[in-house]
Amino acid sequence: MDPAEHQDPATAASTAPASPAPASASASASADGTVRAAGCVLWRRSPRSPGLEICLVHRPKYDDWSHPKGKLERGEDPLAGALREVAEETGYAAAPGAELPTVRYLSDGRPKEVRYWAAAATTGAFAPSDEVDRILWLAPDEARARLTRPLDRPLVDALLATLPPGTGPCP
Repeated sequence: MDPAEHQDPATAASTAPASPAPASASASASADGTVRAAGCVLWRRSPRSPGLEICLVHRPKYDDWSHPKGKLERGEDPLAGALREVAEETGYAAAPGAELPTVRYLSDGRPKEVRYWAAAATTGAFAPSDEVDRILWLAPDEARARLTRPLDRPLVDALLATLPPGTGPCP
């Protein structure tokens, strides 16, 4: 799980298109001091209505709602780290899809870069932990509104743009 990510809107960078990171930059901090992290916008077909739902995680330590994500382990491939974080935080295995925009911002005064992927939830079940005490499966509009950090909201639209017809929020 990722430590504090308190974002000052005045110092936050915008969501930017992802670019492949060299293998040497896959550690949690690069040579330039940027903290490297990865996560997924986790989704599933809604069991209650047509369309899809997006999984958000609640971190009690920061009382925030976000997409599952966390720091990469030294030498860890970003996609592997994103899927590991999804499993650790939500209890779900995931089938990765398209890479989504990378989010860049300052966290505790250090630059941070979080690479994201679309990922379909497959098997699993949530179990609360000290790091994530709740998850919610929400319709895209509800998920966008619930996310604590404004920089996380465009990832919902990026996910919807990558999905094949018939998996969107409308029947």
